[in-house]
Amino acid sequence: MQLAAHEAHDLHELTLSCVNSITNMALFMNQVKDPQLKSLIQKHFPYHVKDYNTKVEYLSRTNGAKTGLPVPEITNIIQNYTQSATNAKSVTPRTDVQQLDDREIATAYLLTLKRAGREYAWAAMEASNPEIRTFLEDAFRMSSRHAYDVWQWMVTKGYYPLEAAPAETLGTIASMYKTVPESGATLQ
Repeated sequence: MQLAAHEAHDLHELTLSCVNSITNMALFMNQVKDPQLKSLIQKHFPYHVKDYNTKVEYLSRTNGAKTGLPVPEITNIIQNYTQSATNAKSVTPRTDVQQLDDREIATAYLLTLKRAGREYAWAAMEASNPEIRTFLEDAFRMSSRHAYDVWQWMVTKGYYPLEAAPAETLGTIASMYKTVPESGATLQ
């Protein structure tokens, strides 16, 4: 497939990001202690390998990738989306580390997914080839859904705070906006 120069450079950076993600995930699977977190990483791993291989195909095959990237369904782990059942636990960076703990693994993985998601979204907005654009959009959704899984696990452990927005804040923000009549607008 003929790629525009910027698409080739974006795919190169995103492929290198996959090398980092897959390598870290392999390390994480060997170090993680919590069975639920381990299961999440193991479940996500084949998606990241597929993502990497699809990018390699786009970079190396003249007719593009053979298959698309599957997008996982959203998984609901938590029941309340505005309040965690566990109090947030404090954290301090460790300066001498031989092995990561589960919180460090989840944090590193979550931040990797969030950064990758932003890069996928940005590259998709710049892609000129509709096939590449769709693949990058799917890769964004994959990263987003995997990040949601890890974030929810972190919330259940007290590693990520979750609290409802104060009513006063919502009232102040909501008072700034008025609805627009939709009678003149046509959705296509």
